[in-house]
Amino acid sequence: MKQTSSKNHSVDQSNPVYHDTYRLLKSYRDAVWNLELEVQHVKREFEIEYESSIDDFLESIYLAGADLNGSKLENYAKSIERSNQMLSLLNSAVEILRNKHKFGEQYYWILYYSYLSPQQLQNTDEIIEKLEPHITNISKRTYYRRRPEAVQALSSILWG
Repeated sequence: MKQTSSKNHSVDQSNPVYHDTYRLLKSYRDAVWNLELEVQHVKREFEIEYESSIDDFLESIYLAGADLNGSKLENYAKSIERSNQMLSLLNSAVEILRNKHKFGEQYYWILYYSYLSPQQLQNTDEIIEKLEPHITNISKRTYYRRRPEAVQALSSILWG
């Protein structure tokens, strides 16, 4: 289904790239939550097993010149780092959108309250209420028109 916005810009919501970005945004809160839980879990497990914080241990290993290749600790660290890099990439793309796109500030707030804020809002009315200080006279219709535009603009940054 193709949805048309003002000024002859169109958003092709059937485009797989759009759906990849939309899926990424829909899972953002869960990914952040899971990453935070995983980091805390690894830290606790490490402290129990080695009776030291990870930071202190890594500092001592680094100073001693030890090699952690192939260890359980290295695998945990790589997994956490991959997840963190993906979230950082998305956050960086959102900041580029916010600072460089002609509707960047509006798109940022729409994406933030729709997908990125730590607490998911209950419904569109709550989102609109949160948007009002940032976007004057925003209606549901405008929100529903601008949200896919924001996702599409973010897609172009993420995937080219």
